[in-house]
Amino acid sequence: MPRDRPGPGAEARDRTEPNGASDRRTAGGAGEPAATEEYPSAEAATEYDDAEGRRAPRKLTVTRVAAMRGREITEKGIATFRRAAEADGADKSGLTALTYATMANFALDAAIAVALANTLFFASATAESKTKVALYLLITIAPFAVIAPLIGPALDRLQRGRRLALASSFAARAVVAVVLIFSFDSWVLYPLALCMMVLSKSFAVLKSAVTPRVLPPDIDLVRTNSRLTVFGLVGGTLGAGGLAAAVAAIAGSTGALILATGIAVGGAYLSWKIPRWVEITEGEVPTTLGYHARAGDTEVYDPADEAAVPARKRRQPLGRAVVTGLWGNGSIRVLTGFLTFYVAFVAKATEHRPVQQAAMLGLVGAAAAVGNFAGNAAGARLRLGRPSLIVVNCTIGCAAVAVLAVVLDNLFGAAVVALVAAGASALAKVSLDAAIQDDLPPESIASGFGRSETVLQLSWVIGGAGGVLLPTDYWKGFAVVSAVLVGGLVQTVLSYRGFSLLPGLGGRRPLHAEQEFPHYDPPRGEAAR
Repeated sequence: MPRDRPGPGAEARDRTEPNGASDRRTAGGAGEPAATEEYPSAEAATEYDDAEGRRAPRKLTVTRVAAMRGREITEKGIATFRRAAEADGADKSGLTALTYATMANFALDAAIAVALANTLFFASATAESKTKVALYLLITIAPFAVIAPLIGPALDRLQRGRRLALASSFAARAVVAVVLIFSFDSWVLYPLALCMMVLSKSFAVLKSAVTPRVLPPDIDLVRTNSRLTVFGLVGGTLGAGGLAAAVAAIAGSTGALILATGIAVGGAYLSWKIPRWVEITEGEVPTTLGYHARAGDTEVYDPADEAAVPARKRRQPLGRAVVTGLWGNGSIRVLTGFLTFYVAFVAKATEHRPVQQAAMLGLVGAAAAVGNFAGNAAGARLRLGRPSLIVVNCTIGCAAVAVLAVVLDNLFGAAVVALVAAGASALAKVSLDAAIQDDLPPESIASGFGRSETVLQLSWVIGGAGGVLLPTDYWKGFAVVSAVLVGGLVQTVLSYRGFSLLPGLGGRRPLHAEQEFPHYDPPRGEAAR
């Protein structure tokens, strides 16, 4: 045999010991690494580079294969997520940064809900403790009904600092979460819960006003908002909610609050990473829910005079399609807010064991999740040529299933309502977004989204109030909310046809309203609206 033929361990030595340490071998087997400080055992030196350049074990075991597969799946999942978040030019427009901040908001809400579930909510959700129920409603829901209408006008006046406002909503919640950790069993729990709710709703309104300014050129606002919702639900609510539940099972509510604090700090950082051009509001014309044009008014404004009026002094009324969308979406949000609280109170009022109560909530929650995903998916694929008609049909569907729940008078009826209401809410919101984009000029779209989000959040709070106060008999609670929905449906249909039950807040306006300008009245010599 030729002497220059390499031994059986030469190639392995060259690969595993490139620095000249190839002479270290055991006497028992050619080519096997010695048990040295660098290689404690033969099995510890069993790695090599595979065809794709990754490190893989030479001697495979079940544990090593599981670790490899887990790492591979994680890396692919992260890569897929990043591609989806940066698709359609979102990374360049700033939408990706807003997506991450939105996910953080959903995640923070989920973590806080888990942390407060047993202590705040279920402590108040007893049939006997009517005083606690009233206190819960008074401190955590009623004040927001007063604050919510002020958010939209305040947002219109916020010329600079929208990124700072978004980051501040997270920073304030981080502080509140820290205070909650040390004051979890005191009376301040209720007002702190209010702060969390108000700050979360404020972020939603601010996000709606910022979204048009980070819109990629290849997708519209409708799909952008659906995209933000899907990312928030999947990466925020489901991901962080599951993690918070696991942490709470190990470390209790305090552990979930610590997690929430970390998410809030991260959300503040992500909000500040949104591009600076969202701060540019020059030329933005605020929207108004009312319509002030008088019948038979033939006054003509000189275009030169209109151009001289500052944009912030003008007002852009919402057209008939947008008002119809607001009435329909508001009615549906009353139902979803009602379900959020009502089913939990009903479950707690029963004599079932905690496991059965959790199963009741899980059934309704799962139905709502399926409906939400289905509604967003349908909205992203439908051709929204007549969005106001879609809103009318969604409102009809919600009113019908609410009446059905009165007849069924059981948990199955509540689950059906949750499924339909969640799907209709998502689809109707997409239709409202399409109507706003079609109805308003570019300089008013951001304000229009902020105002509409304020209306929807307020409607949700009103429904939540009903879920807290109404009796825990299924047919009684759904009978009341059905009456509210039927009233909202009537107003929605009338608005769609150009009529209204409420002067100034219905469909008695053109499909596309013109801007309102303050004009000069010569006899009085002063500006009048």
